[in-house]
Amino acid sequence: MEKPVGLILEALQFAALKHRDQRRKDLESSPYINHPIALADVLVNEGGVTDTEVLCAALLHDTVEDTATTHQELVDAFGSRIARIVAEVTDDQDLPKAERKRLQIEHAPKLSHEAKLVKLADKLVNLRDVAERPPAKWDLARRQEYFDWAKRVIDGLRGAHPRLEAAFDAAYAKRPA
Repeated sequence: MEKPVGLILEALQFAALKHRDQRRKDLESSPYINHPIALADVLVNEGGVTDTEVLCAALLHDTVEDTATTHQELVDAFGSRIARIVAEVTDDQDLPKAERKRLQIEHAPKLSHEAKLVKLADKLVNLRDVAERPPAKWDLARRQEYFDWAKRVIDGLRGAHPRLEAAFDAAYAKRPA
């Protein structure tokens, strides 16, 4: 097996193990692993991204934030570049939610190109999910608020990947009304 494909499969297996007991907040409570897989799919099939380490970071992007995974664990398993990309898109869970959201907007322009790609894919996938399979407890106002906040984050990433930005804009155009 080719090394890049093998590394991607290792990242997928690692993420699947770490997220194995987690579910999405949609009505179906779909398996959480579907979310990182969707990011990698968007990057490859809509963005034409072939950077193995970016794809691995997309698969691993929520492991530190949403599981007991440590940054050092990612460094040891996948190297410092992948761990750095994941760290760039990881929120500090010790901060209040409103502060985490504000910091995402503030930090977006300062992210590395690789982290911008992961962030773009994350917000695009989330927007599509909120439009098509919203969290069970989110009313219309909450869904609209998410769309508007996600756009503010993406506006700070503009210029990173025009095709993914256009896909985001198309998803944003379907803002719940």
